[in-house]
Amino acid sequence: MDLGIAGKKAIICASSKGLGKACALSLSKEGVEVFINGRNEATVLSTVDEIKKLTGNKVHGVVADITTEEGRKLLLSACPDADILVTNNAGPTPGKFLDWGREDYLQAFESNMLAPVLMIRGVLAGMQERKFGRIINITSAMVKSPLSHQGLSTSARTALTAVCKAISRDVSVDNVTINNLLPERIDTGRQIQMTERQAKIDNISFDEARAKIALGIAAKRFGTTEEFGDICAYLCSKQASFISGQNIQVDGGSYRGIV
Repeated sequence: MDLGIAGKKAIICASSKGLGKACALSLSKEGVEVFINGRNEATVLSTVDEIKKLTGNKVHGVVADITTEEGRKLLLSACPDADILVTNNAGPTPGKFLDWGREDYLQAFESNMLAPVLMIRGVLAGMQERKFGRIINITSAMVKSPLSHQGLSTSARTALTAVCKAISRDVSVDNVTINNLLPERIDTGRQIQMTERQAKIDNISFDEARAKIALGIAAKRFGTTEEFGDICAYLCSKQASFISGQNIQVDGGSYRGIV
C-alpha cells in the first residue's frame, strides 16, 4: 500500500533507539524525510547513518533534550514545517507510591506530559494552515490499565492523553489527526530493564523472567519494533485521515477491556 506520505517531513522525538527509532525507520521507508532526535550525539549520528543506509532517503540528526525549552526550540527550528510529529520520551523508573515525592511527579510530568504538549504546540498551527498533519504520541498501556508500580508514568501520560483528546476534536477539520500508541511488551532496551527488575524481584534468572513475562502476554511473545513502527507509519498515512483521538493498543491482544 502506498501510504501517500513520500516527501513529507517528520520530527520523531527520542528516536535514536527503541520505539522512536522504529517509527523513524518505518517512516523513512515510506519516503518521509525524518529528523532523528536524542541526547547522545554518537547514538544519534549512528542511527542517522543506519537509517540512511537502509532506506536511501533523507535523514537528519538533532541532538537535543526535549524536556528543556532550549532543546525543543532546537528540534523545532531544524524542521519548522513538520507534517508529522511523533512524541516520545523515556518513562519514569518503576517504584512504589509511598517512595515518590513532589519532585518525582514534577519530573514525570516535565518529561511525559509537558514536553510532548509543547512540541505539539510548536507544530500545530503550521499543520492546520497546510491542511495536513499527523501527530502520534507514544504513551503506554498503563494509560488504560494502571498498575501501582508505574504510577508516575500513568499519571503523566494520562494527562497527555486527555489534553490531546480535547485538541483532536478542534483540528480534525483541518486534516490534522492526533492519536496515541499504547505499547506493552515490545522488545526494546526498556524491556531488558523491566525483565532485569522482574528477575531481581522473583530471585530468578533473566531468561526465566523473560519466559515468565512472555507467558503473561496473550500472544505468548514479545512484540517487535518493526510491528510497532509500521503501525505508526500507517497512522501517519493519507488513508488514516478519519482516525483521530484514539488510543491504540499494541500489546499482542493482552488488554482485557472492551473500550
